Amino acid sequence: MTSQPESISNDLPAKSPSVTILDTGFWKRSASFLIQWRISLLIFAVVLTAIAYPYSQRLQLDRSIESLFALDHPLLLSYQESKSLFGGDEFVMLAWKQDDLLTSESLIEIEAFGKTLGELPGVNPESTQTLSAVLRPKQIGFIGNLFMRIPTVRESALNFAEGALVGEDRVTTAVVVRLKPEEESVVSRAETLASIRDLAASHNPPAYVVGEPVQVHDMFEVVEKDGATLGIVSSVILLIVIFFFFRSLRWMILPLVMVQAALIWTKAFLVISGMRLSMVSSMLNSLVTIIGIATVMHITIYFRELRRDQERIPALRMTLSTLLPAICWACATTAIGFGALLSSDIVPIRSFGIMMVLGVSFTLLAAFTIIPGGVLLGNFSVDPRKYGWEKWVTGGLLNLLKLVFRIPKTIASVAFLLIVFGFFGLSFLRIETDFSKNFRDNSPIVQALNFVEANLGGAGNYEINFPFADVTDPEAIDKLRELSEELKAIEIEGHPALTKVIAYTDGIDFIPSVAGRTLEAKRETLQKMQPEFEPSLFNPEEQRMRILLRALERQPAELKLQMIDEVTRTAQKYFPEAKCTGLYVLLANIILSLLSDQVVSFTLAACGIFLSMTIAFRSWKVGLISLVPNLFPIVILIGTLGWIGSLVNIGTAMIASVSIGLTVDSSIHYLSSYFREKKTGHSHAKALELTQSQIGLSLVFSNVALICGFSVLMLSEFVPLIYFGVLVSIAMLGGLIGNLVLLPLLLTALYGRKEVIMQSATE
Repeated sequence: MTSQPESISNDLPAKSPSVTILDTGFWKRSASFLIQWRISLLIFAVVLTAIAYPYSQRLQLDRSIESLFALDHPLLLSYQESKSLFGGDEFVMLAWKQDDLLTSESLIEIEAFGKTLGELPGVNPESTQTLSAVLRPKQIGFIGNLFMRIPTVRESALNFAEGALVGEDRVTTAVVVRLKPEEESVVSRAETLASIRDLAASHNPPAYVVGEPVQVHDMFEVVEKDGATLGIVSSVILLIVIFFFFRSLRWMILPLVMVQAALIWTKAFLVISGMRLSMVSSMLNSLVTIIGIATVMHITIYFRELRRDQERIPALRMTLSTLLPAICWACATTAIGFGALLSSDIVPIRSFGIMMVLGVSFTLLAAFTIIPGGVLLGNFSVDPRKYGWEKWVTGGLLNLLKLVFRIPKTIASVAFLLIVFGFFGLSFLRIETDFSKNFRDNSPIVQALNFVEANLGGAGNYEINFPFADVTDPEAIDKLRELSEELKAIEIEGHPALTKVIAYTDGIDFIPSVAGRTLEAKRETLQKMQPEFEPSLFNPEEQRMRILLRALERQPAELKLQMIDEVTRTAQKYFPEAKCTGLYVLLANIILSLLSDQVVSFTLAACGIFLSMTIAFRSWKVGLISLVPNLFPIVILIGTLGWIGSLVNIGTAMIASVSIGLTVDSSIHYLSSYFREKKTGHSHAKALELTQSQIGLSLVFSNVALICGFSVLMLSEFVPLIYFGVLVSIAMLGGLIGNLVLLPLLLTALYGRKEVIMQSATE
C-alpha cells in the first residue's frame, strides 16, 4: 500500500482523541514491576492454584428447573403454590409392552413391580399407580373384585385408565411413581432416578422411563458430563492449533496454563462464596478460554516481532508496556458487559454475570502473575516461530484494507443492508418449547418419549387448579364435570389437545350406581378403591381443586403454547381464578423467561461498553463506533436464525449477552494500536496499515484457534451446547470481519476521510 506523506495527518477533518489508554508512564512502570518480580508472582500463582484446586472440584450446579426463573415469576409462584397444596407433579412413568397384559399373572407381576418401585428411597409409595390397582383394587373386598370382573365394568375401568396406565392397544402399560420433594428424601434425586432406571432396565421386557423430572435431571447430567469431557478435548485441540501457529512448546502451553489457573481460581471463589449457579454457568470454561487465549495471542505476536532485534527481557518489557493498557481496558470492558447481567431478575443469570466478572478478573490476574515468569523462565523453546505463509495472510489483510479505502460506500451499504436484514429477522424468531429437543434423537430420554407418545399417550404432565369449596355439593360437581368435558373437547389444528384429562368427576363417574347411588356413597367407594385419588386432586383445608392433564411433549412450540393458553382460557370461564401450572408449563416457558430477561441485560451491556470505551479513548465518537463491530455479528446472526425458522433454545437465548463480551477485546486492541501509531506521527492510512498487519494477524490467529476449539462442542449430547458452540464460532467470525472491515471503515469516516480522498486522487 502506498501512503501519503505524514504531513497529511495535519489536514484531517477531525482530531484524534486524547487517549487515556495510551498514557505510557504508568504502564511502563507496571511492566517493569511485573518483570522484576516475575519469579515471586509465578510462585504466588502456583501456591494460589494449589490452595484453590480442592475447592474448585466441589463446584456444583443447582439442578432445579426453578433456578432458571426469577423468584417472583408468576409461573414459578403458581408452581410452588401447587407443590405446597398437592405435593407437586413430579411423576415418573415406566412403560413397556406386555403380551397377555390383562391376565391375572400379568397383573400380579405389574403389582409386584409397582411395589418394588414404591419402596425405592425418594419415591412416595402411597402414590404409585398401576393397572392392577385399577382392575383389582384390594380395598373393595372379595365381592367387589368379583364385580370388577364383569366385562362391562372391566372395560369401563380400562377406559378410565387408558392414556395413563394402559394404551388403546391393550398391550402397552405403565407404572407411574411420584417422587418425594428432594428436601424430604433421604437420597439425592440423581440416586432415586438411577435406581428407577436400574429397575426399568432389569424388567422383562425393559421399560422406558419418562417424565419431566427425568428430562431436567438428564439435562444437568449431560451438561456437567459434556462440560468436563469436551473441556479436555477442546484444550487438546487448542494446544495443537497454537503449536501449529508458533511451533513452540512454551508458547503452546503458556495460554492453557493461564486459562486453567484462572478457571481454578474462579471456581474456588464461587464454591467458597456459596453462589447459586445453574446450567447457564456451564459456559464459564468456554468464555474464560476465549478471553485468555485472545490475551496471550496478542502478547505472543507482538513479542515475536520485537524479538527480531531485542533480547528477551527488553522485548517483553516493551510488549507489556505497549499492550497492558489495551489488555486491562479490554478486560474491564468485558467485565462491564457481563456485569450488565446483574440487572436480571433471574438469580442464576445474576450469578452468571458475577461469575464472568470474576472469571475476567482472575484471567487478568493470571496474565499478570504467570506470563512474565512463564516467558522468561529457562531457555527452552524461547521464541514463537514465524511461518513464511504468514506474509500471505498479512498481504490479504492489507488488500482487505485497500478494498475498504477503494469502495467504502459499497461496504457501508452492504453492512447496512445486512443489519436491516438481521433486524427484520428478529421478528420471526420462534421459541422452542419441546424440552426433549435439547437432546439428540438417539438419546435414551428421546427414545422413551417416542415410545410412550406413540403407544400410550402424552408424556407431559401439568394441571389446572382453582378454588373449590366442597366436593359434596352436587352443583359444584356438575360444574367441575362440565369443565372436564370441555377440556377433553379442546382441539388444536383438528387434533385433540390433551391426551388425558383426570378430574375428580372421572373417579366419581367411574363408580357404577349399583355400588353407590348418592354422591356421598360413590365418594366412599372411590376412597376404598383409590385412597390417593381424592387427596391428589382436592385440598379441603385450602379449598383448592385441580384437574390433571396429559399432553404430547414432542409437538411444535406454537401448538404447545396455544394449548396451554386455551386450557387456561377454558378453565377461567368456569373458575375465573384458575391457574395453569406444572413442570410441563415451566419447561414450555423457560426460553421466554430467559429471552425477556436478556433484552434488558443486552441493552445495558451495550451501554456499558459504550461508556467504558468513551472513557478509555476520551471520545464519545470512538465509543459509538466501537459498538458497531460488536453488535454487527449479533444482530445478523440472531436475525438469520429468525429468517431460517430456527427455534430459540437455551443456547441461543444466551448468545446475545455472551457474544457482546467476545469481540470487544479485538476492538480495543485494534483501536489502541491505531491511536498508538497516530501518536508516533503516522498518517491515518499508515496507522491503519500497521494496525491491520500486526493486530489483524493476531486477531486472525486467535479467532481461528478458538473456532477450532469450540468446534468440539458439536460432539455434545446436549443440543443447546451444540448451538452455543456453532453460534459462538459464527459470532467470533463475524466480529473478526467487523473489526477488520467495519472498524477501519468507521475510523476512516471519522478521522481520515479527507486523506483517503486525496490518496485516491493520486492513485
